[in-house]
Amino acid sequence: MWTILAQTVVTEQMVAAEPLTWTEQVTRYGQKALDSAVAFAPKIGIALVIGLIGWKLANLLSKWLHKLLANKRVDPSLRPFLGSLLDAAFKVALAVTLINYLGIPTASFVAVIGAAGLAVGLALSGTLQNFAGGVVLLIIRPFRVGDSVKAQSFEGKVKEIQIFHTILLTADNLTVFIPNGKLVNESILNFTTAGTRRVDLTFGIGYDDSIDQARQVLLDLVKKDGRVLENPAPTVVVKNLGDSTVDLQARFWVSTNDHFKASCDIREQAKKAFDEEKISLPYPQVDYHIIEHPAQPATTES
Repeated sequence: MWTILAQTVVTEQMVAAEPLTWTEQVTRYGQKALDSAVAFAPKIGIALVIGLIGWKLANLLSKWLHKLLANKRVDPSLRPFLGSLLDAAFKVALAVTLINYLGIPTASFVAVIGAAGLAVGLALSGTLQNFAGGVVLLIIRPFRVGDSVKAQSFEGKVKEIQIFHTILLTADNLTVFIPNGKLVNESILNFTTAGTRRVDLTFGIGYDDSIDQARQVLLDLVKKDGRVLENPAPTVVVKNLGDSTVDLQARFWVSTNDHFKASCDIREQAKKAFDEEKISLPYPQVDYHIIEHPAQPATTES
């Protein structure tokens, strides 16, 4: 449209024998622009219809791909990432198609987009780093959807791995969005990979209590719990001789999913068992010993 308008203006300037006034020029150019817009309006309308239909089709295609990936048993960690990436690719292709249909020169448009993309890329370097981090996470697979992890001081189950963020769901049902760039560059603690975890529970008994008796009470208690694994076998060791307690530590292995509940239950049962066996769990205390020195005989001065 703009090319036709420019050619019309140049032609009229060459044909005109006498220079036109400023008002006449504005009127003539305005009329030509209006005529061109009226002539170009159907094409714009068709482009809008194509754009709306194409946008709807892109959304439907994206949903279809999500279902296809699920039916093909693709790793749940990959589905959101690939779905978002393909959805963005469809919509970019739609935009390029509409630009070509409207007759806008693609070469100059690509050059402008490239320059703008460079500027935006420099401004959004962190976002691009998160995108690269998402790709790395899907390649090295430090965790999968459903794994229990601890990262960036947050602990929870991996709900979704997106293009720029990984979503965690904490035990108290909070949703945490962690940038992928942070996850790639820092440590990640995965509780699910091994399948089992060791529980370490420390109990402080009094110095007057029997270590062997307290050890046997804890071992019997742990072995009776069906969640505790037989191999490796549970153990009870003297961890520390404190200021006012002898610290015994019970070590046993459970399934990852049973870690928290088993820890709480056995800690409670141990307190009740110690009470029945008259084994003390003393409070922190300090004993003061007062030593009396005999009075010194008075000396007389000569």
